[in-house]
Amino acid sequence: QVQLEESGGGVVQPGGSLRLSCAASGRIARITTMGWYRQAPGKERELVATETMGGQTIYADSVKGRFTISRDNAKSTVYLEMNSLKFEDTAVYYCTVQRVHTWSDDGVPRRAPEFDYWGQGTQVTVSS
Repeated sequence: QVQLEESGGGVVQPGGSLRLSCAASGRIARITTMGWYRQAPGKERELVATETMGGQTIYADSVKGRFTISRDNAKSTVYLEMNSLKFEDTAVYYCTVQRVHTWSDDGVPRRAPEFDYWGQGTQVTVSS
């Protein structure tokens, strides 16, 4: 069973920084895409940033130049460095992983049952 554990949310003043972390567990062999989405009150969940195993990244226009996504494949962990935070960055941030392979009992990587898995979310509040 693939599970995600997020950490690093909190309250920060405008212009401040936060770093989110998300560690995947569950006999992980490899993860094709890792990323972050967010959902503000009254709004739909939106993509923040994703990174593939090959290092290709996608960022929402609203965070380009301020947020940086990175991943440590050996630790099955993805990070989101958030700088120059704005009021409008306030949201619940969700970690996601897609196309996960886990180790089977015979030592062969096999695709996990679900296409994607989600964390429980971590609150980021930008407030003065």
